[in-house]
Amino acid sequence: MTTMKVFRCPGRHGYAVEASPFLPNRLACAASQFYGITGSGSLFVLDQTETGVVLVRSWQWGDGLFDVAWSEANEHVLVAGGGDGSLQLWDSANQNAPLRVAKEHTQEVYSVDWSQTRAENLIASGSWDRCVKVWDQNLGRSLATLRGHEGVVYSSIWSPHIPGCIASASGDGTLRVWDVKAAACRLAVPAHKAEILSCDWCKYDQNLVATGSVDCSVCVWDLRNVTQPVSQLLGHSYAIRRVKFSPFSRTVLASCSYDFTVRFWDFGRRQPLLDTVEHHSEFVCGLDFNLHVPHQVTSLSLSPSSLPVVDQLKHTTHEVSIPLSLLGSLSGLFFLCNNN
Repeated sequence: MTTMKVFRCPGRHGYAVEASPFLPNRLACAASQFYGITGSGSLFVLDQTETGVVLVRSWQWGDGLFDVAWSEANEHVLVAGGGDGSLQLWDSANQNAPLRVAKEHTQEVYSVDWSQTRAENLIASGSWDRCVKVWDQNLGRSLATLRGHEGVVYSSIWSPHIPGCIASASGDGTLRVWDVKAAACRLAVPAHKAEILSCDWCKYDQNLVATGSVDCSVCVWDLRNVTQPVSQLLGHSYAIRRVKFSPFSRTVLASCSYDFTVRFWDFGRRQPLLDTVEHHSEFVCGLDFNLHVPHQVTSLSLSPSSLPVVDQLKHTTHEVSIPLSLLGSLSGLFFLCNNN
């Protein structure tokens, strides 16, 4: 039996989605008008209930919003990055305006991430101004500015293992690893011969980082030896917008692409492609795993005319059954389907 839940949101193009680290049914979504080229942005907090997907709170911003991240210390607080170079701190509990706005970047903020290690409570932001900045949890004056990339910074992600360590991916084709305390680049990897739009750390191995590129490949790197990737995952036909490691498996990850698909991989297998999901009708930009529900994944696409669908799928490879649940686009219609 299949049940479908719909959330309608016309006129917005989805850029990023993140599952709450505290609440299993809660999502945050960043979206923009007119593909983020002009117009305003919207930030949505959604809950899945037994009867549907409901809007908990939404805010409007004067420029497009391109990324969002939940606080790792407060279930109500989240940070968003905007096309005006700003970061905004929001409280889903009771605030109608941001708690704080910081604007030091000189171009679009395309990436925000909240640190996950217990030793710190910090925010990282990556911008088209080629810088990564580090902030405290209150978005006061930035604590550090990391310079070295020669192109747009599309992704900046805290290590879940090592305090004060960030990986960043750039349009210059490099993956860089930063020591925040020293404000220094400790490793620069010429990971692709094209722009890198996304990177992510493995949750089970501090040495593994995945990159997704305009060259249509996902590469997995062991930072102890970067002469060649541990694995190169091929199958997408257009640029890969986002990659995410599973929080439940060392070798499983997901990628979404401008080819309208979401793909699931296990680079520990001889045939690494586990499944390809083709519910979207436009570029897929947002992707995240649910930390509370194994193999539940949320994806988000650009097109307001698409009919994104979430299915619960069972994919069997090498006698291993992998249930996958996929949530679709915030743009136009938001669907949640469950097969019971």
